[in-house]
Amino acid sequence: MADHETSSSQAAEPMPLEACLKEAEALPEWQIIDRDGIMKLTRRFTFSDFAQALAFTQRVGDLAEQANHHPKITTQWGEARVTWWSHDKGGLCHDDFTLAARTDEVAK
Repeated sequence: MADHETSSSQAAEPMPLEACLKEAEALPEWQIIDRDGIMKLTRRFTFSDFAQALAFTQRVGDLAEQANHHPKITTQWGEARVTWWSHDKGGLCHDDFTLAARTDEVAK
């Protein structure tokens, strides 16, 4: 997996939709959504109880801290929804797709 410090991180603009769709091919469980004109990458994870959902949320939080790139995470009984986007870019960049793949890894 690529390190979070990629050349796309230095870009001033978010990735165009076509590039996002190509990156998303490797992440079939994730959806690209548009919220107020900002593309975001989101996925819902399910668990058998709140404790498992909370433990997953902590693992994603640890991943985010290591990468210094932070998603929106909503946790409730039996599920957690993770949404990645680059706040400073106003959309998606390569880092978001890399961290979505790493999120999948910590869900296992």
